[in-house]
Amino acid sequence: MGDNKRKRGRKPKSQVPETLDSQTTATSLSVIDDVVFSVSNVELIDPPSTHRRRGRPPKIPKHTEQNPEKTLMISPTRRSEIANGNAASMVEAPPRWDRVVPVMDAVVKVFCTHTEPNFSLPWQRKRQFSSSSSGFVISGRRVLTNAHSVEHYTQVKLKKRGSDTKYLATVLAIGTECDIAMLTVDNDDFWKGLSPLEFGDLPALQDAVTVVGYPIGGDTISVTSGVVSRIEILSYAHGSAELLGLQIDAAINSGNSGGPAFNDKGNCVGIAFQSLKHEDVENIGYVIPTPVIMHFISDYEKNGAYTGFPILRVEWQKMENPDLRVSMGMKPDQKGVRIRRIDPTAPEFKVLKPSDIILSFDGVDIANDGTVPFRQGERIGFSYLVSKKYTGDHAAIKVLRNSITLKYDIKLVTQRKLIPAHNKGRPPSYYIIAGLVFTTVSVPYLRSEYGKDYEYEAPVKLLDKLLHEMPQSPEEQIVVVSQVLVADINIGYEDIVNTQVHAFNGQPVKNLKGLASMVESCNDEFLKFDLEYQQIVVLQTKTAKEATVDILTTHCIPSAMSDDLKT
Repeated sequence: MGDNKRKRGRKPKSQVPETLDSQTTATSLSVIDDVVFSVSNVELIDPPSTHRRRGRPPKIPKHTEQNPEKTLMISPTRRSEIANGNAASMVEAPPRWDRVVPVMDAVVKVFCTHTEPNFSLPWQRKRQFSSSSSGFVISGRRVLTNAHSVEHYTQVKLKKRGSDTKYLATVLAIGTECDIAMLTVDNDDFWKGLSPLEFGDLPALQDAVTVVGYPIGGDTISVTSGVVSRIEILSYAHGSAELLGLQIDAAINSGNSGGPAFNDKGNCVGIAFQSLKHEDVENIGYVIPTPVIMHFISDYEKNGAYTGFPILRVEWQKMENPDLRVSMGMKPDQKGVRIRRIDPTAPEFKVLKPSDIILSFDGVDIANDGTVPFRQGERIGFSYLVSKKYTGDHAAIKVLRNSITLKYDIKLVTQRKLIPAHNKGRPPSYYIIAGLVFTTVSVPYLRSEYGKDYEYEAPVKLLDKLLHEMPQSPEEQIVVVSQVLVADINIGYEDIVNTQVHAFNGQPVKNLKGLASMVESCNDEFLKFDLEYQQIVVLQTKTAKEATVDILTTHCIPSAMSDDLKT
């Protein structure tokens, strides 16, 4: 983690005060470390004449080496003519990106004002800040950009290329897992002169791509070029999901987020969304490919809202060891992966069992390393087959159990983690009694409390639940005492911070709403909270409820519980 974390590009419009407590802050000037780069993270790029491009260098005739700028503008065909002595063709050579220029007008600049939740003080929000990114027009008077570009938005505006007018936009859908958002503009003037982009097929390795957007360092449109260097299942930094992605060697910087990636025919083949920043690498960018984009669009059109990407909610083990395969009763011609655990809240929990061998998914055989055929000469993780489905779809799964082959039809649903990776724009829940602030644990909460290195700094017990624990019921949450607002009634409890609550008056705590309900309806003499590590908190019921009113007034807290707990 740390330096290896893939960065998403969104540049700040203005300097943010040091008082901002953002999700992952590297310096006092950063807004979100994996979204907005601070000055210390900016890497200077050499001028075009001296910058060495990655990939295969072009072959330049000796008599044209003295004018490299003109050489880069010449197509391979024209270079061949020049090499054969037809130097006159050099005058007629069109620019390299002449096929892309007509569709550049569909690329727009996205301006967003964000107001993020304050997880440390969940009854209020943080100071608002602004950012800019890129987007592009598609059919149906819609605009696509990245989800992280409009995360926690309060206002979104769009500006066309060459225009001085910003138009108010409406957010239609936000796909957290796939990091895509869909916008529209009601003003008809915005759509005058705009033609929607056309999507192309998934590119092949070494295919040329052109990334267009509004990166940091200027207000005009920017074009960078490269090739597709890898196609695989990627970890999407924003939504913590694993979906198909393209790795390219074109520069993707802060502000490029949401911009389209074109093929050599001028068709959109992806959306720029994150890059890898590390001292040992350079120019490694990532693009959301068209299959993921079309899944997002089709999902919205079919359901009127974004419902998410389904997932097979099991943990599996590779079956590459021959002795392991023999012990599981597999025949020499059988391949598959072994199920380790199954999410108890998933539909597949009713039919699948631990140690089942998944042989195939929807008729596609799975190899012992968990991959399936992708394209000629390529293989990819079988989760790609699952991600092509839609929420609520059914899939045929063939498993081997006790040397017997069984077939099941399973309904696919979205992922549900005990500690969610994202709050999906919702404010955090909280409940306060006698100065004890109770809330639920999520990845944004851990990042807010412990910074970008929360995977090393957070309590071990919470990290273990984050990485390995599965929910036992759909409503289960991890409830913690996040802090204690010091008052006379809670003397001796001041040092309790981010400690899980297991039970209240002998009753297990399954979620925050259940805890609040039990405390509010309690008629016992004492309130007893059983915490992690056998620690207990005991308060007199009547005194605790009376003291809560004064504590709320002292700290200017509008309510003892969040609105979602009142319903």
